[in-house]
Amino acid sequence: MNLIIKQKILSWFDSYNIYDENGNVLYVVKGQLSWGHKFVIYDANGQELGCIKEKIWSLFSIYEIYKNDNKIGQIKRKFSLFKPKFYCDLGGYEIEGNVWEHKYQIKKNNNIVATINKKFFSLSDTYTIETSKEESFNVLLIAIAIDADNCNDND
Repeated sequence: MNLIIKQKILSWFDSYNIYDENGNVLYVVKGQLSWGHKFVIYDANGQELGCIKEKIWSLFSIYEIYKNDNKIGQIKRKFSLFKPKFYCDLGGYEIEGNVWEHKYQIKKNNNIVATINKKFFSLSDTYTIETSKEESFNVLLIAIAIDADNCNDND
């Protein structure tokens, strides 16, 4: 399954539409005013599915994942010198990337379950995700956190 994440160009806060390979909107992500990044994820019908909140005041980036106001997991940046590395305890994912190419591999039990690639020549931040249908929502959460972390690095 392929997902395409396109950041909205005219948006006060970071907001994204997530499309399938046929151009159908699957999810809508809306940024909200908060200390640190905060994103609420909706399905195509406007039903809230979850929330990602950046935890501030930590040495390495931490993005907490909530469903119905209950914390269900987190994505943490790990120490590394040249390649960004993250860990997501919601499913035990290990994420390793290439800073210059904006490419990431997501592994579970040492098997690659998804890849995330940033398109360079587009008007807004655009990512493509290749993954299975079963892993797609968790991988989407990881991709949103990685983009927020990249945004922090560029500030």
